Amino acid sequence: MAFTRATGKHRLPSRMQRTTRRTVGVAALATTGVVGTLAAAPAFAAESAVEQTGLTQAVTIGDSIADEIDAQAAAQRQAAEQAAAREKAEADAKKRAEEAAAKAKAKAEEEREVKARAAREAERKRLNAYTAPIAGSYVSTSYQAGGGVWSSGSHTGIDFHAASGTAVHAVGSGTVVEAGWGGSYGNQVVIKMTDGTYTQYGHLSSVGVSVGQTVTPGQQIALSGATGNVTGAHLHFEARTTAEYGSDMDPVSYLRSHGVNV
Repeated sequence: MAFTRATGKHRLPSRMQRTTRRTVGVAALATTGVVGTLAAAPAFAAESAVEQTGLTQAVTIGDSIADEIDAQAAAQRQAAEQAAAREKAEADAKKRAEEAAAKAKAKAEEEREVKARAAREAERKRLNAYTAPIAGSYVSTSYQAGGGVWSSGSHTGIDFHAASGTAVHAVGSGTVVEAGWGGSYGNQVVIKMTDGTYTQYGHLSSVGVSVGQTVTPGQQIALSGATGNVTGAHLHFEARTTAEYGSDMDPVSYLRSHGVNV
């Protein structure tokens, strides 16, 4: 018995056509929620097992891509958070370093100012200090001692024992107003002190300062000697109210009032 292939409108659909329609149908059923019910039917389940529609594979691939995207996003967020944390830590460290540097600078400036004030105070005290005109010496002839050797009839100053060539020092700060020959005083130096008084140094073997020069306490101004009206080498020292002869005052009291014991 011979069979003839169906043609025309009674021809059976091909396998590919059936699969395509089934895939579309499953998608439609999945949208309406019917696919869950049909999955329980044995015939449909069996046919699905034999002829996969590709829907499950597509969903699986989509889930994998989504997981990868989520993982990448999480990694990017973590990297951004770590970068932000590093930037914050660096900014905090920089701020702390700047604050420490500022504090160190302020402390250094304060210490410099303290040292500068101390130096200025020390210099002020030094300039206001007084000293003996001859170091380690003593008064050999007192003030107002009487005798014929003095034209005024008495000693207008005090004499310090000193060999010729002994260093003579300014007793305090001042300005030289006379330097050179002074008649009976021989070579002399007269200094106007910062307090307005005057000091005089006589019978010098040499003079080491000039008129107008400023001097400080203890500065060497001359060498002692025996020039002028003398009987031997020594230093004649006077304290005066003016630069002129005859304005003398007690040199011992003058020096002691400025803290110098002679």
